[in-house]
Amino acid sequence: MSNSKQKRAAARLAAVQALYQFDMEGTPLASLLDEFHRHRLGMEIDDAQFAEAEVAFFDDVVKGTIARRDEIDALVASKLSEGWSLPRLDKTMLQILRAGTYELLARADVPTGAAISEYLDVCHAFFDAREAKFLNGVLDSVAKTVR
Repeated sequence: MSNSKQKRAAARLAAVQALYQFDMEGTPLASLLDEFHRHRLGMEIDDAQFAEAEVAFFDDVVKGTIARRDEIDALVASKLSEGWSLPRLDKTMLQILRAGTYELLARADVPTGAAISEYLDVCHAFFDAREAKFLNGVLDSVAKTVR
């Protein structure tokens, strides 16, 4: 994996964690970004090395996802199977879907396949194959609508 690809992957994983924290604790955006810049991106915490992340990309995904959350949530909700709704989704899965949808909507510089495959990698950090398949289906459907 090239260094810049690795930095983007680290940025995506950190963005999902930041969005989760924003959702659960309501941390103000400026404080949240500052905390991740100072303590999470490319730092060592309890001997666990966080890969160095591309900070500008991290910031864009977090800020953009939060700014466009209503639009993103409506789009994701429209792609869920009958009987499913955003509140029923696992909280981490919801953040992965939101970040992935934001990237498909707003980051024309990232190819569709790359965006989906990167968020599948993020998904594998938290879930098993069944959830990854679900994520892939929803993001694929979002991509067909917005790309």
